[in-house]
Amino acid sequence: MDLVHALQEPLKNALGQATAKVMAEHLGLHTVGDLLHHYPRKYAERGELTRLADLPLDEHVTVVAQVATARVLRFNGGSGQRLEVTITDGSGQLQLVFFGRGIHKPHKDLLPGTRAMFAGKVGVFNRKTQLAHPAYQLLQGDGEAGSAAEAVDSWAGALIPLYPATAKLESWKIAKSVDAVLPSAQEALDPLPPTLREGRGLIPLPEALLKIHRPRSKADIAAARDRLKWDEAFVLQIALARRRFADAQLPAVARRPSPDGLLTAFDAKLPFELTDGQRRVSKEIFDDLATEHPMHRLLQGEVGSGKTMVALRAMLAVVDAGGQAAMLAPTEVLAQQHHRSITEMMGELAEGGLLGGAEHGTKVTLLTGSMGTPARRQALLDLATGEAGVVIGTHALIEDKVQFHDLGLVVVDEQHRFGVEQRDALRGKGKQPPHLLVMTATPIPRTVAMTVFGDLETSVLDQLPAGRSPISTHVVPAQDKPHFLARAWERVREEVENGHQAYVVCPRIGDTDDETAEPKKKSGKKKPADAAEEGGDKRPPLAVLDVADELTHGPLRGLEVEVLHGRMQPEDKDAVMRRFAAGETHVLVATTVIEVGVNVPNATAMVIMDADRFGVSQLHQLRGRVGRGSAPGLCLLVTDAPEASPARARLGAVAATLDGFELSRIDLEQRREGDVLGQAQSGVRSSLRMLAVIDDEEVIAAAREEATAVVSRDPDLEHLPELRTALDALLDAEREQYLDKG
Repeated sequence: MDLVHALQEPLKNALGQATAKVMAEHLGLHTVGDLLHHYPRKYAERGELTRLADLPLDEHVTVVAQVATARVLRFNGGSGQRLEVTITDGSGQLQLVFFGRGIHKPHKDLLPGTRAMFAGKVGVFNRKTQLAHPAYQLLQGDGEAGSAAEAVDSWAGALIPLYPATAKLESWKIAKSVDAVLPSAQEALDPLPPTLREGRGLIPLPEALLKIHRPRSKADIAAARDRLKWDEAFVLQIALARRRFADAQLPAVARRPSPDGLLTAFDAKLPFELTDGQRRVSKEIFDDLATEHPMHRLLQGEVGSGKTMVALRAMLAVVDAGGQAAMLAPTEVLAQQHHRSITEMMGELAEGGLLGGAEHGTKVTLLTGSMGTPARRQALLDLATGEAGVVIGTHALIEDKVQFHDLGLVVVDEQHRFGVEQRDALRGKGKQPPHLLVMTATPIPRTVAMTVFGDLETSVLDQLPAGRSPISTHVVPAQDKPHFLARAWERVREEVENGHQAYVVCPRIGDTDDETAEPKKKSGKKKPADAAEEGGDKRPPLAVLDVADELTHGPLRGLEVEVLHGRMQPEDKDAVMRRFAAGETHVLVATTVIEVGVNVPNATAMVIMDADRFGVSQLHQLRGRVGRGSAPGLCLLVTDAPEASPARARLGAVAATLDGFELSRIDLEQRREGDVLGQAQSGVRSSLRMLAVIDDEEVIAAAREEATAVVSRDPDLEHLPELRTALDALLDAEREQYLDKG
């Protein structure tokens, strides 16, 4: 067989049509290579039984345990019978239940003292944890059922691999399929250059695949994991290094601000001092803008750390130098908010060309998809002629008909909402590639930044501006202690009586049958894995319209209450935000449409309903809307989740710290690695199976260093065909041009 295609053979050729179909439908595995890279999640040891004490409810599990008791019970007046088997591992017990005609074989097989693997969905009956009709595999090797275990033994000795499995495909069936394709591992192409592999003491890829699936010792597992982590980190970093290298070859116009121009005039009218962090990061950006190749920089920092101010100063520097600057925002509410706040901060400097405008001023233009035709026509004209030095907009900026006079800087706000292609589409509108500044309001641990945004240099704002007030956060257990919720509404009234305002956030809108929360995104909108055990499905999520109505006629009667959500007309949303910003509205009941960018310093309190339905980072973002003025902020997390549930632990973590980087780490540890990568990589498939971006910091940093060196010597990987093949497998073939974009 051709070596290049050895691992690309369809599974139906190796395993048969029926097995291959189940593998494809339930595990997404299509080729021999896919199956060889479906690694065991853990290993059971003969003689060391797995813990039953902490089995997750409603999840499909595989356990190794010993039968303690087995008995047949009759019910329905003797007409029905069931087999109850109790298994133990020393840490706890688990009940297995078989009904009707299905009891005969397990009754014969599962005698006290028998050890086996059991697979099934964890449930509860009569307050006892149980598996109903579990599949099982005897480990003694007696009879037919032991044959697969014997095959395992021949490779693994005392170690039994347990694979990520499903109800349709038990771990031992996957193990049997792996056995069938394992000889192909010898033909796996090794993407690591020999010098790198030998220098780092890593075993060859075929050996690593053999040892990860059929280890003879724990040392085998460790060696295999070390090697396979390197594969994932290195190939991903090669993709990002090639992108950095390609961008560095592109020409760009150096943009140096005039000594006495727009930026100087803006700084002179600021009513506050910039923080040391803002000055430091601004210098990093200005140094990049002064070079003749495009800047690629990620600006991240705490909620409220002043990222928009830093971005605006960079935009003004580019306008000073004769160019235009565009800010891309993910929603119309956020684009309008940015336009309003930037115009207010600039004052007469935002009225260039208008009567009364400042000498150094420019025009600040808004462009969104819902604008009326005359306003849109004028905005497009301002961009094309260069009349508008600063433009703020949504995806509408990316449309083909949008032309710039001389685009010098692109600022992308909330990068996780945009793919690589979208930011490249806007960058393609410059005469030469413009400089790029990417902002994210969700603090990211360093390793994630290197993995997800590895093509960008990183600047961090870790200091809040002077005058920002502390925010106290409390969990309100509404079901356990309803008087706590009553007190929460009293606190909102007290804040309003003291001249302040409040937000109430709900997970959904409530005006149609399709009442999903919006905007749809991964960070917390999916139902948490633990929702079922917490009773999360007992009622639908609370809705904006329902809650607003209840508050208006109940605990907040007499206050001015308005609603804001994503299905409102843009002009209505803008009017609501204007009234709230002006202090005319006391309480704004909203969805997560207010999550980022909304800045009303007089808003001091936030009540988040069904807080357990949001992700950790999202709660931190929402909380950042209060405490933006001189008065202290208050955030109340309302939940029905039981005290001992994982959801309450999440909320407790949010209440315990205001450190966004720490919360981000907690959030990412609870999410799968694929969610971490999400859409940010876009053209790159999320393919981390072994590498944990939170835990494997050293590997990621070393892989980035090695990848940069390899690409600088051989940008097209001409002398590393195996690496090129691995890279092609990582990249989506339809978007191969991903690496070559400027």
